[in-house]
Amino acid sequence: VVEGKAPKALLKAQKLANLLDTAVKLPFIPIRIGLDSIVGLIPGAGDALMLFVSLRIVWLGKSLGMPKALIAQMVKNSAIDFGLGFIPFVGDIVDIFYKANQKNVRIMERWWISENKHEVDEVTQKALSEWSAE
Repeated sequence: VVEGKAPKALLKAQKLANLLDTAVKLPFIPIRIGLDSIVGLIPGAGDALMLFVSLRIVWLGKSLGMPKALIAQMVKNSAIDFGLGFIPFVGDIVDIFYKANQKNVRIMERWWISENKHEVDEVTQKALSEWSAE
């Protein structure tokens, strides 16, 4: 932990997941979609391309040293998202709500915090003490 900041791989995964799952707010309805939902409308190729990009998030998790069981869970989330894309129309609608990339980043975040809790708590206490002293 460098000054209480998340590692670059986690930050990249968060940005990518937001782009893929929640980058665009739909007008008149309180739903956000991302490139995964839009590109996934292209039969076959769109879902395959989005699986490839989704696996980039999994790779970033692996690069952080996440346990194999969590990596397997992330791969499963991506595979479910990919499989849903093959169901005409219904799969596209379900895909809007499933958000596998966000799920995978949440797994990464929970793991990273659990691994770095002591350092994060120290940085937080230091910041709180500085704020209280002002």
